Amino acid sequence: MYCIIVKNNIAPEGRETYLEAMRENAAASVRDEEGCLTFDVIEAREEENCFYLYEVYRDEQALADHKLTPHYLKSREQIIGLVVEQSVLRADVVALNSA
Repeated sequence: MYCIIVKNNIAPEGRETYLEAMRENAAASVRDEEGCLTFDVIEAREEENCFYLYEVYRDEQALADHKLTPHYLKSREQIIGLVVEQSVLRADVVALNSA
């Protein structure tokens, strides 16, 4: 399994727009994409307007396929200009232990 953890620092005025777009994208990804196993939207408690996207895919191709979906492309349009800083951690999942 392949995982990315995306850290997004958001402009304060874009917080609600960002969250709406990410919630919709995350839900559609897990619901509609066979290769998307997990997509969590996480808010940092100690960093204002800082969010993490924890995404687990079957493999790297499933992530590439994700980036072609209508819900992903829509979310990109919705958050243009809202992300002030971004970093991405790419990793392999050693154990996935969801309830």
